[in-house]
Amino acid sequence: MAGPLQAADFFDLREPDRAGDTWVRALQAAGEADDALLGVATLAHMAFIPGWAGNQPAAAERMVAARTYARRGPASAEFLAWLDAVEAECETRCGNTRSAMNLIAHGEDLLAVGGVHPNPEWMDWFSPVRLQAFKGNTQLRAGHLPQARETLLHVLEELPADADKQRTVVFGDLAAVEAAARAPEAAAAYALRALELLESHWYATGLERVREVRRALVPWQHEQCVRDLDDRLYGWGAVVSALAN
Repeated sequence: MAGPLQAADFFDLREPDRAGDTWVRALQAAGEADDALLGVATLAHMAFIPGWAGNQPAAAERMVAARTYARRGPASAEFLAWLDAVEAECETRCGNTRSAMNLIAHGEDLLAVGGVHPNPEWMDWFSPVRLQAFKGNTQLRAGHLPQARETLLHVLEELPADADKQRTVVFGDLAAVEAAARAPEAAAAYALRALELLESHWYATGLERVREVRRALVPWQHEQCVRDLDDRLYGWGAVVSALAN
């Protein structure tokens, strides 16, 4: 579904305006096809744009629309759990981590119970381990560092071999956990692992996570571990990848 919805415009390239235009066309196509689930997927993706910008009312409005469409189609438990994950990320970005954790818990319950409807063939971007990745990020932003560390390490163990883009984000979140725990060497080590993957599997969202970690490491920026991170962050490979994508 990344192709039809062009999620790459938003997550890979961080071009929200371009992604928004594409998703509007996708929503029009869903309407013409009377495909409620395609409408759900499109509207939920569109919620990321205001959600990541901190505009909670606009994100919530799009999620209400997505859930309305979900009631019109045979949405699977996994599909509904993904909606919880999307809304949880938007709430997290808007500083509402308690609401986000409640949404994630609801998604976990849905996956545990299961449902009678299968996923549409094109929904290939979500799984229980992806929900746990959302959970780890929310725990991090809520300041629940031991829980975030445990969740994210479990995600690393469970991610499939071809999930290197997601792996860069998890490494970035683990780095942020260690930076918040005032462990700069561990934070820099995880950030370096993310950068190594980014050189071969470009993902703007992953690089954004690393940059956030580097800002958190300012108090230790004269230590060798942070200088080593800077050498890699501002090395030719990373800079060329950023400019080429």
